[in-house]
Amino acid sequence: MQGEASASYEKAAEAHAILLNDPSFQFDRAHFDPPQTPGWLRWIGEALQFLAPVLKWVFWIGLALLAGLILYAIVREILRLQKPDAKPDKPATPVEADWRPDVQAARDLLVEADALAARGQYADAAHLLLLQSVQDIEKHQPRALRASLTAREIARLKALPEAARPAFERIGRVVERSLFGGAAVGAQDFADCRQAYEAFALPEGWRA
Repeated sequence: MQGEASASYEKAAEAHAILLNDPSFQFDRAHFDPPQTPGWLRWIGEALQFLAPVLKWVFWIGLALLAGLILYAIVREILRLQKPDAKPDKPATPVEADWRPDVQAARDLLVEADALAARGQYADAAHLLLLQSVQDIEKHQPRALRASLTAREIARLKALPEAARPAFERIGRVVERSLFGGAAVGAQDFADCRQAYEAFALPEGWRA
């Protein structure tokens, strides 16, 4: 047994010697010199070390600002949800210029028209009301009228205010039937024209 152990030990020692002499294996600790730190990197490290206390405060201040912004957004949204719905703005109504003639002038015109009607000249009386209405339009919008326009075309002018349009249309319709259609104008036709002019020109008509 001792002989076998001695033989095994010798083989192991021989194999160990061969391994130690094999240049492909390195058993000694290699020497390593670490590279020097660049100057700029050292400068950055020193700057960060110097600014570390300030950066700590900057971090906490930034965190506080962020929290404040989040809180502000939450509060604003809560207030918006609790706020009653705003009423929609009413559409602005265009303000029309007062095209109504002077009250006394309108009364005088009606007296003159009534005088014509009393003599049976209903067409002339209605025509007088129409001519005065056209003059009122020319007074307020001198560029809106042309000599070639008919009463019906004048009634459709955008420059004519809505308050004056019904009266002008009614009077113009009667006068056109008389002048261009040869239709007779009766007492009722004149009464309709007179009522239309009164409704626009006189205060009694304004309250109607």
